[in-house]
Amino acid sequence: MEDWDKICAVQRMQEYIQEHIDDEITLQALSEVSKYSLWHSLRIFKELIGKTPLEFARAVKLTKAAEILRDTNDNILEVAFDLGFESHDGFTRAFSKQFDMTPQKYRKDTPPIHYFTYTPIEFYYRYVKTRRENIMEPRKVSGTVTVSVIERPARKLILLRSKKATDYFSFCEEMCCEWHGLLNSIPEKFDVPALLTLPLGLMKEGTSSTAAGVEVPADYAKSIPNGYEIIDLKPCKMMYFQGMPFENEEDYGEAIGTIFEAIANYNPMPYGYIFDDGIAPKFNFGASAELGAKMAVPISCTK
Repeated sequence: MEDWDKICAVQRMQEYIQEHIDDEITLQALSEVSKYSLWHSLRIFKELIGKTPLEFARAVKLTKAAEILRDTNDNILEVAFDLGFESHDGFTRAFSKQFDMTPQKYRKDTPPIHYFTYTPIEFYYRYVKTRRENIMEPRKVSGTVTVSVIERPARKLILLRSKKATDYFSFCEEMCCEWHGLLNSIPEKFDVPALLTLPLGLMKEGTSSTAAGVEVPADYAKSIPNGYEIIDLKPCKMMYFQGMPFENEEDYGEAIGTIFEAIANYNPMPYGYIFDDGIAPKFNFGASAELGAKMAVPISCTK
């Protein structure tokens, strides 16, 4: 049995850091939020997260800084000051340590880098860990799913292959979960990073059909990180299945399950299509409470 008082205390600290990321974050404030002593707050945060609260906050701040540098023309020094860094040199040192390049270099080239992403600790224990231990309690989420057909042009796919993974959990156990932050850093991406099911023609010997990736334009020419590949995808149609938003993050699994069920029971033939798993990967974009779950399946016309 997990210590839920401790887990909820760390969750409150995570939420406080996220909500006050533009402000100075002090250990005293985190202690007050956690409702434990300063020393105990530090200990349980490091125990469950693997970072101290201030290391965690700095990683979140620096990722936000990288997103601002990627998406805006804001002055680098102003970005540093807005996020609580006291000097240009201090910001540059911290950014370089986190991402192995200076802010100036990143703004100029915007290569893929490892954005810091994290799982809220309460969500992890209520869903991820219990899912692995097969003790999930069933929950009811909205079964409404919208379906749309989108033409995909010739494009490229940046992907990370696995050797034996069969789903999200086994993929993260084998390849770690840093792929999501890295792929999400690519400004040219068509959509959010996805877990992929590759057709036989895109698989390689010694790898499984499960990978992670994002689509980018056909003329994408930036370098890609070690361990990743970039391949060409032909034009095709994709059928997108979009679920409804849901209230609780712990309903993630049920939201995903609703999409899987919708795809399994959907007959595209009356609309002139068939599912065609051989022409492109399937995309599982995951789910969030705000946006719902989303997946995309390749299709071909019946005529």
